[in-house]
Amino acid sequence: MVDKHTNQPGSLPESETPKREEVRQTRNDRFEVRKKENSLIRKIVFSIIFIVSLLVLIIGVVGYNYINTALKPLNPEESELHEVEIPLGTSTSGIAEILEEKGIIKDGTVFSYYMKTKSVPEFKAGFYQVSPAMDLDDIIEVLEEGGTATPVSEDYKILVREGATVKEIAAEFAAKTDFTEKEFLDAINNETFIDSLIAEYPNTITEAVKNEEILYKLEGYIFPATYDYMSTYEPEDMIEVMVQKTDEVLKTYQEKIKASGYTVHEILTLASLVEKEGIAYEDRQMIADVFFNRLEDDMALQSDISLLYALDKHTEYVTIADTEVDSPYNLYINKGFGPGPFDNPSEQAIQATLNPIDGDYLYFLADLKTGEVYFSETYEQHLEYQDLYIQEPTEE
Repeated sequence: MVDKHTNQPGSLPESETPKREEVRQTRNDRFEVRKKENSLIRKIVFSIIFIVSLLVLIIGVVGYNYINTALKPLNPEESELHEVEIPLGTSTSGIAEILEEKGIIKDGTVFSYYMKTKSVPEFKAGFYQVSPAMDLDDIIEVLEEGGTATPVSEDYKILVREGATVKEIAAEFAAKTDFTEKEFLDAINNETFIDSLIAEYPNTITEAVKNEEILYKLEGYIFPATYDYMSTYEPEDMIEVMVQKTDEVLKTYQEKIKASGYTVHEILTLASLVEKEGIAYEDRQMIADVFFNRLEDDMALQSDISLLYALDKHTEYVTIADTEVDSPYNLYINKGFGPGPFDNPSEQAIQATLNPIDGDYLYFLADLKTGEVYFSETYEQHLEYQDLYIQEPTEE
């Protein structure tokens, strides 16, 4: 006999039914959680896609506007031409970079790619006149025409004035280049560089420039002129061009210098004094003769120009205290020529020094108001002229 409580095949005990329901509920809960997670992920993905798309759109609009602006003139109001040097071998991207650095275009990269779309041939090295008011096509047209071999603008020209000192030339060089005054002056005194110049220009540069008392070794050897500055130049390159010019000029006077009995260094030293002591050529000739006469009589040259150089200052009058300054360049207390030139003399001053007007004068003074120079054979006459024509500054 079968027990009525015995379970039928395939059925579960009543005690197991709740467990089945719990499992089902758990599955449903998990499904709901996954459903919510998937929904959240979809929202996040959508948000990311939206943000990225928006960023792409913004970047595209901004980029388009930037490129469009870069294709236009950088400054339509600035029509003034600027001189730009394109060195030999400069690539297209290099040219674009130069133009951007010089403030001619807005973006070198845009200009570089723009030139590629135009199938522009390689440009020649040289100096070009361009303006920020030009658009890219105008600039490319100028570059295609070719530049000049030497600069036209004063921005690339180094002016050495007649009678300028090395320090003044260094300031001019620093103002027109990326180098400092110190770098120029260091090159002027660089012993290795000086030796190379002595070897290259033996008739002009001699061991005399290596005198330890000389402040700037090449003072007097930089010829007054206007020089083209190339971007490839180091200070030594520029200095050598200047020295080479001096060598070329002095070749005309080599025989005259030998006949004078003085060295190139001594002639340039006297010429540097003559340069600033007189203005008119005839006055300079007579001043040169005064100096030669004093040298022959073993007298100090007593040039105010030497004092001003020793004191490193500019003034119309010198004082008694100035004449006592302890310096080898002070030709009031030191006889002879001193260490070397006091500035860089002009060709006229050199000519006057080599062609003095022969006389017996030992003194001279200049009326600063009229420019008139008065020469004397005696000290007494010199003092008389001083009382008549020179008005000493008065203290207030």
